[in-house]
Amino acid sequence: MKIVTLIRSELKRLTATSLARLALVALMVVPLLYGGMYLWANQNPYAKLNAIPAAIVNTDTGAKDANGDAVNYGDKVTKQLVDGKDFDWHVVSPAQAKAGINDETYNFVFTIPKGFSRDLTSTSSDDPQAAKITLTTNDTTSYLSSTIADQAGKTIRATVTEEVSKQAASTLLVGLDEVRTNLSSAASSTGQLVSGSQQLESGLATANSGAATLASGTAQLASGASNLNSGLQTLESSTASLPTQTKTLSNGAASVASGAASLNTSVSSAANASAEALSALPAQQATAAAQTSAALAQVMDQAGLTDAQKSAIAAVVSQAGNQTAASVTAATQATNNQLQQLKAATSQLATGSAQVSTGAGQVATAAPKLTSGIASAATGAASLSTGAASANSGAASLASGLSSLSSGASQLTAGATKLQSGLDDGVKQIPATTAATRDKQAAAIANPVSIKDASVASAGSYGAGLAPFFISLAAWIGMYALFLIIKPISKRALTAVKAPGRITLAGWLTPAVLGLVQMLALFAIVKFALGFDVVHPAPMIGLMVLASVTFAAIIMTLNVYLGSVGQFLGLVLMLIQLVTAGGTFPWQTLPGPLAALHHALPMSYAVDGIRQVMYGGSTSAAWSDAGVLACWLVGALLLSALAARRMTKSRTMRDLRPSLIG
Repeated sequence: MKIVTLIRSELKRLTATSLARLALVALMVVPLLYGGMYLWANQNPYAKLNAIPAAIVNTDTGAKDANGDAVNYGDKVTKQLVDGKDFDWHVVSPAQAKAGINDETYNFVFTIPKGFSRDLTSTSSDDPQAAKITLTTNDTTSYLSSTIADQAGKTIRATVTEEVSKQAASTLLVGLDEVRTNLSSAASSTGQLVSGSQQLESGLATANSGAATLASGTAQLASGASNLNSGLQTLESSTASLPTQTKTLSNGAASVASGAASLNTSVSSAANASAEALSALPAQQATAAAQTSAALAQVMDQAGLTDAQKSAIAAVVSQAGNQTAASVTAATQATNNQLQQLKAATSQLATGSAQVSTGAGQVATAAPKLTSGIASAATGAASLSTGAASANSGAASLASGLSSLSSGASQLTAGATKLQSGLDDGVKQIPATTAATRDKQAAAIANPVSIKDASVASAGSYGAGLAPFFISLAAWIGMYALFLIIKPISKRALTAVKAPGRITLAGWLTPAVLGLVQMLALFAIVKFALGFDVVHPAPMIGLMVLASVTFAAIIMTLNVYLGSVGQFLGLVLMLIQLVTAGGTFPWQTLPGPLAALHHALPMSYAVDGIRQVMYGGSTSAAWSDAGVLACWLVGALLLSALAARRMTKSRTMRDLRPSLIG
């Protein structure tokens, strides 16, 4: 019996009655309905997000930004959301939002608090606060609505962050421009600082030299002040009794002045008397001479002298008298002269002693002040000596300090030079900007990265992204459903022909042909009815058919070995592959045991292969996936052939028992 005959016989059995034909058509349509309707329903749900009702509650009261301008970010966010029309936005009150989320009028609610703008502008204050937007969801509407709302929240956050960052960056750039201007002014001023520090250094060198000279001079001053102090201390000791001595001197001088005055009075009286006597002496001498001449004449008369004798005696007496008178007159004149000189001298003595007495009195009066002054001078000299010593120490410290200051001035000059150089470099490193360039820079800082789509292979839409998975799943479901009415291996043929290989091949080719029809119809639905892009149509059809016939071989093998139990295991295996094929989420997110099954089960390779050819991915990867499916196909057919071979040699009671399914 030929393979074609076996296939024709099986197909004739499947279409023998109207009910059988209806069952066959229904089972053939199952994978088409499953794959087509699911992909149709999820063709591009993101294009209809604007039909999802959502609410915005804006209670923001606004604030002042860093420039003092009034801002209200809540209004901006609300306007952007409403104008964007990503969802069916409704701007409502808090009460309306609460009622709407509870009765499922709105799928989610964004609440902007009253301090939203204040918190956003607080970044420039000393108490920055993170702004918050409250997202309220209700998963009873749809879990995916909440997930989409989370993504919308992230988009809002990114938009607000960009807006605030742009404002902050603009403020920063304006500040940097002012810093650049100030740095330029500072660099210019540091030139003056360098010049001034150099002059300071030169002046400090001169001051240092002068301080050294001052230290030397104050050392001499300290030595001289010490000597002066010693001398004044001695002078103070020596003049301690000066007031008493000058008082005694004053008293003695007063006594001398009094005696000199008395002496002058006596001498003046004697001188006056001598002058009077000298004036009266010629008359007295004349009178005495006359008296003497008369007496002598009387005596001579009595003696009876002759006239000659009388004349001779008279001549001798007259001559003697004249000589005596002359001598007396001369002596009196000499005495008078001496008395007059003595009178003048005593007068001068009286005057001088009076002056001496007056001066001594003044000295006596001034002596206490003098001794007090000397004492004060001695005390001052002691202080001067101490101060001079301190001045010497201070001058030495000043010299040392000026030396250190001079060294510091050198460092200041070097530092000022470096500062000027650094400021010049800083000015060069901060670019000069204008208001227009600062706006562009702020925009670039606020949104520094833009993502440009450069996909190696793109699905194009959400539905197209799910298509490989649901096509593979539909292929499995189609084979699973067909084996509900198709006999895996004809036991009658095995008994009559005893050709296990041909019978196995015929048993597989029947569902394989039907699977081919299913996959062609499903491809037409995907490509033409739903309009999904297919980069490589022919390879995609080939992989779909390969997946279908491979699944047919696997399910046939399970049925051959285990009968109805094997059919049930086909359902279990479908469920396992449903979660391990990586059709929705990347397989790397699976738990460890399921991730291991991903690499072992055939549907994973069917999904990946269809993706590669549908999206225009790696052809080598598609060939690799096709190779794995072919290995599963050959392996399943060999196992079925071995089972058929066993049944040609022996039968068991289970082989003769009718299947629970068909």
